[in-house]
Amino acid sequence: MDMRRSSSGISPVVATVILVAIAIVIAIAVAFWASGLVGIFTRFEKVEIKAAYAEVSTSGGTTNYVINLDIANTGSADVLIDDIYINGRPSSAYPEGTIDFGGGCESLPETPVSLKAGATLDTCTITVPYGTLPFTSGTTIEVAVHTGTGKLYPAAVLLP
Repeated sequence: MDMRRSSSGISPVVATVILVAIAIVIAIAVAFWASGLVGIFTRFEKVEIKAAYAEVSTSGGTTNYVINLDIANTGSADVLIDDIYINGRPSSAYPEGTIDFGGGCESLPETPVSLKAGATLDTCTITVPYGTLPFTSGTTIEVAVHTGTGKLYPAAVLLP
């Protein structure tokens, strides 16, 4: 009796088709997994200052400049605004009481302001003294939003 004739198995063609099908299923699973990872690692931070302008304000006999900023997060990641720099210096570098924040930024610099992806921050106001250096009429100052990742997003503001 011949042992080869009584043994059963699958043909090489069927075995090849099964192996190819398994390889395709694994490749599709890996592709979906990798596309999920790409989405996580390609989130980016981008803050835009949509408007930046200054006004003169007089209250209680004191004259100040009020700088208004409209800030938008146009990136795909949430942003944490932790300070606003003026002429390259953080607000804490100025003498106590020189710079006051209001509007959407009133908690700065003690408490960061969270800005979700695609959101806009209502007018952020910065009050600085009128007529003391570097805040004099006709001067252009740089106001920059500083985020938790260490990035700066600047805008130039002309003091009237």
